[in-house]
This record gives sequence, structure tokens and C-alpha cells, in this order.
Amino acid sequence: MADVVKLAKVAAGEATAANFLKALDGFRSADELASVARYFKSGPGDYGEGDIFIGVRMGQVFELAKAHIDMDLTEIETLLDHQVHEARAGAVSIMAKQAQAKKTGAERREALYQLYLRRHDRINNWDLVDLGAWHVVGDWLRDRSRDILYRLARSGSLWERRTAIYATLAFMRQDTADAFALAEILVGDREDLIHKATGGVLRWAGRHDPAGLDAFLDRHAATMPRTMLRYAIEALPADARARWLGRKAAT
Repeated sequence: MADVVKLAKVAAGEATAANFLKALDGFRSADELASVARYFKSGPGDYGEGDIFIGVRMGQVFELAKAHIDMDLTEIETLLDHQVHEARAGAVSIMAKQAQAKKTGAERREALYQLYLRRHDRINNWDLVDLGAWHVVGDWLRDRSRDILYRLARSGSLWERRTAIYATLAFMRQDTADAFALAEILVGDREDLIHKATGGVLRWAGRHDPAGLDAFLDRHAATMPRTMLRYAIEALPADARARWLGRKAAT
């Protein structure tokens, strides 16, 4: 990682998309490229069909994003438009880091939020959503209307639906109402990636509101996708997990 930081410091002299891409290209790895298939489905008919990877570890992408944290919005959008997955991951990582930085003002945070939604066509894989939904979308909506999340939850886009549920992690400690309400919309979703995301969010919601999770499971445990159920109950005691899984098995 030391070499990554060294190169990142050179590239950070000017936080541009071109400099980011140049540095990114220096970390191509055949071994990393070979491992991509374990985490992403990019074959014909898969959710990531056509996505192009060059084999750069995400840790290296994040280090480069940190070095380029001052990149302006136009340059970030240039990265989002790039065909290489790791370039788009870098763009969303920069957006999330800017959104979290104490020095970032409300105007820039809103601009990042608007850019994320406007170019959601380029935030088009599970890791990209997971990088940005919490801090770019959710943090902006923390004290604002969350109506947009309900529109996203009903979108025909898998990635927009995943953004909707993951964004609730930003205000989970304040309240869990939106997490449970959005899970109600997504409980019958056809996509495994939504089952995992929704189940994971339900698990977090249950830590803050156990009664709310019990009520949700009482309504849906018998019919919700098994993967979603398993993710939702993962943190519960063994006897509770067995009880809810038994409810599923009984149907």
C-alpha cells in the first residue's frame, strides 16, 4: 500500500480525472482481474453484463480517491462516464469522501446528491451503490423529505431500488420508520441483490428497534425470500432465528 500512497501523492498535484486514470492504470493486476468473477456477475444476462474491469484492488482505488478528494464535479462526472468499473468506483468513492468531509458545505453536498441521482445510470453495480447511497444520498436526506427514496424503491432499476434501501442507514439511529416502510415495498422484489440489501438493512433496523423487526417478521417471515429472511435475522439469538426460519419452513 505504500507504493499506492506514493503514486497517489504524485497524482494528487492536480485532482483531475485524467490524473486519476493514469494512476489507476499503474495498479493493474492480472491476479486481481482473475478474482473479479468471484464478486461480480458480468456474463451474458447477468446484472453486470458488459461491465469492464482492469484488475485494481478496491483498497488501491480508495487510496487514489482519498488523494483526489478535491476533484471538482465536472471531473467526477467524467470518471462516472468511464467504461472501466474501477474508474466509476473511484468517482463514487470521491463523492462519498467529499460528502463526509467536515469542510464540505451544504451547497456542495446537495450538488453531490443531485449528481448521484442524475447519473445513476453510471452507478450501476452493487458496490457502486453501496459506496455512495449512505453518505451521498442518505446523509443529505437526514433532515429532509425522504419521498425520493419511495420513488426509487418503485423504480424499474435494480440499482435505484438498492439505493433506496441502503440510504436509510444514514438515519437509522434517528428512526427506523423509513427502513421498515421501504422494506415493505421491496419485500417481494425479484432480485437477489435486493433480497440481500433489504435483509441487511432490516438486521440493522432490528438493532435499534427490535419490536419493529419482530412486527415486520411476523407479517412477512413466512413469505419473504429466504435470503432476505436469513440476512434479517442473522444477529438474533439462535432460538429466535430458529423460530423465524420455522415460520418460513411451515409454508
